[in-house]
Amino acid sequence: DGTTVPTEAVPQPGAPSFSAPSHTPAVEEDFQFVLCERCRRESPNLKLLTCLHTLCLSCLSENKPVGQCPLCRTSIPQANGIPDVDNLLFTNLQARLSIYKKIRDSNGPSCSRCRREAAAVWCSECEEFLCAKCFDDHQWFFKKRSHEARRVEDLRAESAHQFLEDTRKPCNLFCSRPGHADQGHISSIYCKTCKKALCCSCALLDSHHAPFCDIRSETQRRQEELGAASQELRGKRSSFETTYAALQDKVARLEEAQQEMRELIRQRVEQLVRLIRQEEEELLGLVEARQEQGRQELARELQRVEGVLRRMEASERLVEKMSLYATEQEVMDMQPFIKGSLEELQQMQLPATEDRVQSGDFAECKARLQAL
Repeated sequence: DGTTVPTEAVPQPGAPSFSAPSHTPAVEEDFQFVLCERCRRESPNLKLLTCLHTLCLSCLSENKPVGQCPLCRTSIPQANGIPDVDNLLFTNLQARLSIYKKIRDSNGPSCSRCRREAAAVWCSECEEFLCAKCFDDHQWFFKKRSHEARRVEDLRAESAHQFLEDTRKPCNLFCSRPGHADQGHISSIYCKTCKKALCCSCALLDSHHAPFCDIRSETQRRQEELGAASQELRGKRSSFETTYAALQDKVARLEEAQQEMRELIRQRVEQLVRLIRQEEEELLGLVEARQEQGRQELARELQRVEGVLRRMEASERLVEKMSLYATEQEVMDMQPFIKGSLEELQQMQLPATEDRVQSGDFAECKARLQAL
């Protein structure tokens, strides 16, 4: 069946195996994106928020205030603060990376079946490590099927990126008709009318399904659609970054103007007698009130723009990783949700930075000082 590994290529029981460093810093650094974006830990329960940030169930359960993303403060539609959408891409990548780390470990993985001997090969279909003897039994049992088995030593020599690319399985979508998925009906057709994956039987026997296209063509179209939306957002992101910088500059100028005015007030008031100390306090209070008003307005704008920028970063990162590592199943499950979030981002408008608060507008304070 084309999957037999030559006998001389399979290490015999008791033979020394190739040793690789147990620590793989490159793996740790390159794949930080699969972790929870708040606690930076691995989790089997990763949730994808509307803002396209990914958080684990534990962080969402402890999140305060409930109903807001703790990273960008975007609202979470669900009343309990727990999104319905799972980040299948990151969860599956974590599982595949854990296999790669076992392969790279200095001791090497042991056989998944006999639990005694060192593993010689890894079957990607069964997702099991097998020693030489168990591999022979495996080949005999699956002699009528095509299971791809690769030597552990060959896998050790690969980078994490190459391993994930090689283990990305081809189309494994099941028919969307109730009961067909349990029976193992593989889908190769996509109905554009009902927007579902179908097996050949459903497509041929049900006249309501039309027009059709190949499921691979549909997943490719969805990937391209996400890529185009992400590319369009890149241009818009620069505008938000410019606005964010302008708002920061306004905050700095407002703080500078406030400091200058405070100093001027102190210099003038020090020349007056004790009887007019109350006037000093009133002037300082007026300055503080003006400054606080402007600061609050600018702070709100900064928070909003910062939140949008974080969402855009998350969307670019997720779309990039979808393109690199997502299977057709993951694309089919996650693309509509991600597309909706990207469209929402595209509709966001830049806040007006002018005519908000005129920094240094202390005319009333100056008039009262002149009167004194």
